[in-house]
Amino acid sequence: MYLESALELRKFVAPEIVYGAGALTQIGRYARNFGAQKALLVTDPGLVQCGWLEKAVESLNAEGISWVVFQGVTPNPKDYEIAAGVRFYRDNGCDVIVAVGGGSPMDCAKGIGIAHANDRNVLAFEGVDEVPMPGPPLICVPTTAGSAADVSQFAIINDTTRKVKIAIVSKTVVPDVALIDPATTTTMPAELTAATGLDALVHAIESYVSNASSPLTDLHALAAIPLLAGNLVAAIKHPLDMGHRNNMMLGSLLAGLAFSNASLGLVHAMAHGLGGLLGLPHGMCNALVLNHVVDFNYPAAAERYDRIGLAMGIDIEGSGPDARKEALLQGIVSLRERAGIPAGIGALGVTPADIPRLAANAIDDPCFVTNPREASVHEIEVLYERAL
Repeated sequence: MYLESALELRKFVAPEIVYGAGALTQIGRYARNFGAQKALLVTDPGLVQCGWLEKAVESLNAEGISWVVFQGVTPNPKDYEIAAGVRFYRDNGCDVIVAVGGGSPMDCAKGIGIAHANDRNVLAFEGVDEVPMPGPPLICVPTTAGSAADVSQFAIINDTTRKVKIAIVSKTVVPDVALIDPATTTTMPAELTAATGLDALVHAIESYVSNASSPLTDLHALAAIPLLAGNLVAAIKHPLDMGHRNNMMLGSLLAGLAFSNASLGLVHAMAHGLGGLLGLPHGMCNALVLNHVVDFNYPAAAERYDRIGLAMGIDIEGSGPDARKEALLQGIVSLRERAGIPAGIGALGVTPADIPRLAANAIDDPCFVTNPREASVHEIEVLYERAL
């Protein structure tokens, strides 16, 4: 059985990756290698205050490359923000894009690139392999250990008319280079460290149980889980400890390579629904529905969930299936609580009246396609109810 799955045809895509202290300072060098004359720097106001944008500017200046800054990006990047970015890119005669920030600036930068290159609204690219032309060269510098947008072939954009998050899945949105410097995560507040870290853990878990997983993605997913589960709480408590920050960033990178190629599952489908309809923080939504989806999915992928439990350091040896599942669920909840994320999406403003529309959106989300267990709209509604 394993041999059959190992021989299934799979592809694995990844950008060029530069990892380690000082990776941020390589922006100018790579922009020069791409023949850049003027760079569009995509970021958000918070990153400007942290000082990381200044480091990016210094690197570009050292190579004599002109630049302009687009910081009109909000969490869960919106379709109209991408449209504004395209206009800004064209008006300023840019020829390369540099994203500095978390998932929102990086997804926005991806959207700007392909919308510009194809001269179409970014929403036209919803789905898998729907982007005809790649965008201009894209350099990504992640400042959170979570989204892994710097290495993935996903871009998640908020369709503000339909109030849903759309997924653009295409190798044309894989960045040309990811410059990954763990030091950039030291300025994250505790709440953001928790939410993005749990998002990365969900990436690893969902890619490992995905029905599109492969030995290549399994390798990365299983390596990511102990790094993330074992360092998250310590990174929150000791934000300047580079050992913990490095392990979280490395875990995020590995989980990103896994999910980019194996896709995700129902946790992300449900979280996208919450983010699209209500604008809620993505990582926190993932954290709050994870245990409910694992409980639902467990019968369809018990052995894989057991390996996840072992990778998280949960004692499940010698237990029966029910006990192993319960230990995993308790371990997930305990980690979330120790990370300081309160239980219940109701605390974020979700009401029972929202659930039918949330469930309808989740079942149409591309991430649901690779969930290990089929689910009806009613079953997804029940999961949302349990998560309230």
